[in-house]
Amino acid sequence: MNTAKYLLIVFGFSIPQLFAQAIPGTLNWYNGDGQGMYTDQAYKMLKNKKSQPVVVAVIDSGVDIEHEDLQGKIWVNPKEIPGNKIDDDKNGYVDDVHGWNFLGNANGENQENARLEKTRIYAKLKDKYDGVDPATLFDDTEYFMYANAKAEVEGELENLAQYKEGLANGQFDAETKKYIEDQLNYNLNIYYDDRSLIGDNPDDFTDTHYGNNDVEGPEALHGTHVSGIIAAIRGNGKGGDGVADNVKIMSVRTVPNGDEQDKDVALAIRYAVDNGAQVINMSFGKNYSPHQYEVYQAMLYADTNGVLMIHAAGNDARDVDVQPNFPTSRYNFLEVPFMNLLTIGASTRMTGDAMVAEFSNYGAETVDVFAPGLEIYNTVPQSAYMNLQGTSMAAPMVAGAAAMLKSYFPSLSMWEIKTILLETATVYTGFDFPSKSVTGGIVNLKAAVKACDKAFKSRN
Repeated sequence: MNTAKYLLIVFGFSIPQLFAQAIPGTLNWYNGDGQGMYTDQAYKMLKNKKSQPVVVAVIDSGVDIEHEDLQGKIWVNPKEIPGNKIDDDKNGYVDDVHGWNFLGNANGENQENARLEKTRIYAKLKDKYDGVDPATLFDDTEYFMYANAKAEVEGELENLAQYKEGLANGQFDAETKKYIEDQLNYNLNIYYDDRSLIGDNPDDFTDTHYGNNDVEGPEALHGTHVSGIIAAIRGNGKGGDGVADNVKIMSVRTVPNGDEQDKDVALAIRYAVDNGAQVINMSFGKNYSPHQYEVYQAMLYADTNGVLMIHAAGNDARDVDVQPNFPTSRYNFLEVPFMNLLTIGASTRMTGDAMVAEFSNYGAETVDVFAPGLEIYNTVPQSAYMNLQGTSMAAPMVAGAAAMLKSYFPSLSMWEIKTILLETATVYTGFDFPSKSVTGGIVNLKAAVKACDKAFKSRN
């Protein structure tokens, strides 16, 4: 996934939107009433009820596990002895005490930048298809993937070319300058080798033992913010409150500044399942996925093990029923429907047509439900806080909601909890919101707790 995880449209392209302080009146709005998830009301209903910890895997850019607002909220591998440089639990990952980093090497070096998937496709197939007439091909599927990727990359490079003079003249602020340079030097550069540091073959899914145990990495802003939405200490007055109060975050670093590799995603999902995660948050996505089959196999592995996967719908303001944001349930080559997968769009604290965040993807068939994703103030590295936006923020709202319900109602399966979250969503009518998702609603934890309690009592 590239840097457009939270959007600000400038010069016709997207760069990160960062606010160092909460917008007045918005702190914790997502946990409140109205367009929030009624989280605080839900906890009032649970005040005399005990909970048990739930492990949530955050497959992301890395997590600052030393953040002041995440203390006591980080998963610890009980089978691993820290720092002894021995694979104590024999899972193939040495000293994976708090998770694993698939974007590093055994020397402790970490990858930060990567190409977009379309750039990798263009680079890989350029020599094979340049100048080829598709009419001469027996199967032109790969060719057209290449042709589309090439057209998109060259189109974006042409668009960026107009800003090169401005870069040389110091016209842009530091943030915009970094975005343009990253696009030119890494994301859209077909000659940039974004896997040499790691040293594996990204097309070989049997080569699994690579990376290191640095679960924060060089740039953990995105993953730390996601983790805070799920798990930040509630009620301490520091930043926003996490949705779940009894949760452990497992950091699985997989998402660089650029698009994630399918292989890393597949292995990250399997790692999370094998190490006890009950919920997996996946705030990433891309337009191309060359190894969809292997990713779907990993997702099916999570699904059949009862692990709930939460995926961000994406930030392109498009209908993902038509143009998918991978991984997606839309093109499932296994032809087996996932029981434990939710795709989440981003809502706002506004009403009416403005309730859908202007950047959020949507889909009447493939986006399940919406959750708050605009003006979300929470944790970022170095015990700091920022206000970010994106479906990347909406997905952990639901991951936190699912984890919270599981912690208080442990006898319910994740499928039951998923079903309850969908059935109890606050449905809005009278404007275009119902057509944007399967439910036409926003997650409502107060209603979900009531339904979970009813389901729990009916079997006891």
